Amino acid sequence: MSGAWVATFGFVLMFALMFARVPIGAAMGIAGVVGYGLVGGWGPAFAMLGQVPWSVVTDYSFSVIPMFVLMGAFTSAAGMSTDLFRAGETWFGHRRGGLAIGTVFACGGFAAINGSSVATAATMTTVALPEMRRGGYAPGFAAGVIAAGGTIGIMIPPSVIFMLYGIMTDTDIAKLFFAGVVPGLMAIAMYAATVSLVGVFRPDWMPRGQRHGWGERLRSLRNVWPVALLFGFVLGGMYAGFFTTTEAAGMGAMGALILGVARGRLDRRQLMDCLVDALKVTASIFVVVIGAYLFGYFLTITQTTQSLVAWLAGLPVGPYGVLALILVGYLVLGAVMDELAMILLTVPIVFPVIVQLGFDPVWFGVVIVMAVTLGMICPPVGINVFVINSIATDVSLSRIYRGVMPFIASDILRLIILCAFPALSLALPAAMDQPIGQVLRSLIGL
Repeated sequence: MSGAWVATFGFVLMFALMFARVPIGAAMGIAGVVGYGLVGGWGPAFAMLGQVPWSVVTDYSFSVIPMFVLMGAFTSAAGMSTDLFRAGETWFGHRRGGLAIGTVFACGGFAAINGSSVATAATMTTVALPEMRRGGYAPGFAAGVIAAGGTIGIMIPPSVIFMLYGIMTDTDIAKLFFAGVVPGLMAIAMYAATVSLVGVFRPDWMPRGQRHGWGERLRSLRNVWPVALLFGFVLGGMYAGFFTTTEAAGMGAMGALILGVARGRLDRRQLMDCLVDALKVTASIFVVVIGAYLFGYFLTITQTTQSLVAWLAGLPVGPYGVLALILVGYLVLGAVMDELAMILLTVPIVFPVIVQLGFDPVWFGVVIVMAVTLGMICPPVGINVFVINSIATDVSLSRIYRGVMPFIASDILRLIILCAFPALSLALPAAMDQPIGQVLRSLIGL
């Protein structure tokens, strides 16, 4: 059997297992081992099955993932998401759609210390959705706001997707983090604008709330400072060169622990719960990583990766035409596949093409993450939609999908803007290569 036919069989087997509800990491691993055995022999295939998991879990570069996951667990348990939502509600609640806008800003703030879209969506569903429903918001639209706001979690650093992309492509993770800042802020601003625009055409979806005085607004910021402090500490330390990305992850986890304990929000039982939760999330991520590596070795031995790279690079549509085809492929895959699996499975194929076409690896990392975020809210899957539906079971999937459609349009527009103006994501990473004093002087115009 030729390599092409075995590769086709491997993909069919993988998707068949996925549709049979086999976990994605296991589906990729089974398909990879079976395919490798058909081409290279069962002895080498089983040897690979024994070696790959060990090499992945003992790789120092992957240690950044559990530390940032633990940081997110501490901040969630410390109730920082509730503080962020209360501040957003106080500042914007009196406007039409103000609660939704406050939810978007709270999602952005929580994403800055969490790094997980699913965790952001799940947390804000328990915090913000009941408040919006009590305020008279249409349940489907309220859930759609949270589903879209949750996607900010993998754009604003720290981000697990950025970490995996950086490890796989040997791209500076710190630069990827900084490259995601401006697009992440754009997402917050454009989502808020989308809420306001929807409010013009469908005012019945979002009534006005109570107006709060300036004194109350300023007091609401007192509980937000830990988020800003932790975000500035982690990113500022990386920017100034005080610690590496892996060290920043450990320092961030420790900082979140200290803040939670100092504010009396983390006791011994909550601490153990955070450790267990972080372990579960990390284990699920590593299962997907191991499965993707197994499937990747299978694609390599069948020469599938090399063939696809040569085919994409040779298309007579120009660099941006190839980029457009890649992004369309991500939108299609995002509708049926988990974001981690999508990144791990496709980056080894598309990254050599992007480099060969002359695109910046850091910029493409941001583009690919934005494409993945679209898949997290696009039908027929949209993992954030399913997460919210599993919590708010009385809000149907169809209503959530209708509520999220305006934000999908906003994401597509943001992706087009970023592709047209790469400097939006590359300005901050470029500044990392300059002395801090020079950067500060340029910022204040001296």
